[in-house]
Amino acid sequence: MADEKKAKRVRKRHASRNPMLVRGIGRYSRSAMYARKAMYKRKYKAPETKIEKKKREKEPTTITKPVGGDKNGGNRVVKLRKMPRYYPTEDVPRKLLSHGKKNFALHKRKLRSSITPGTVLILLTGRHRGKRVVFLKQLGSGLLLVTGPLAINRVPLRRAHQKFVIATSTKIDISGVKIPKHLSDLYFKKKRLRKPKHQEGEIFDTEKEKYEVTERRKADQKTVDAQILPIVKKTPQLRGYLRSTFSLSNGVYPHKLVF
Repeated sequence: MADEKKAKRVRKRHASRNPMLVRGIGRYSRSAMYARKAMYKRKYKAPETKIEKKKREKEPTTITKPVGGDKNGGNRVVKLRKMPRYYPTEDVPRKLLSHGKKNFALHKRKLRSSITPGTVLILLTGRHRGKRVVFLKQLGSGLLLVTGPLAINRVPLRRAHQKFVIATSTKIDISGVKIPKHLSDLYFKKKRLRKPKHQEGEIFDTEKEKYEVTERRKADQKTVDAQILPIVKKTPQLRGYLRSTFSLSNGVYPHKLVF
């Protein structure tokens, strides 16, 4: 008899309807558990938000008033807040949201303390991402003027944003390098290429105008690189360092790297 009572007292151990495969991942999906728990049978009402309460408790804008007289309708709807009888002849000037704010041309251009002329940077975006370049100067728009040089890693004179570069501790002395003054944002502005129209030439002439590097840009590239290349050659192992590309592999954590 005692054994029978013990057998009756033994209860089933509670187990989850959704057993865990791995920590944080259950066997059944959210939609499957919705069906298993029969949630569709339960009535669920979300708590009322503040906006919904305001809509519900909205103050009336009109009021119904009784009208005396036999020929009148009996009641009429009157606005609680009457519209103005007269309007100003001219619009009242209002301050714009941008009032008091300087436009982009008047913003102060700041430069990270780790970036100085001659610093070797690692590009993080664009077609040359991962390549190491030499920083020359900051342009009027705040962008950085960099060069490969072209002969070493095929990176020409181009602009880069300081948000998308990594400043390394490697630096070269470019105090004697003369950078042409006309290398500005206007110099690097993209030229609008001509698109063919159906009126011009043949019907099937759909070739677009292709971008070609101008002779002036080629000459400027040679002028700058001719001054930087001798400095790079003097520093041991710097040529190979600029030629190599930066990349992360398994087990390499960027926050632990020292550049």
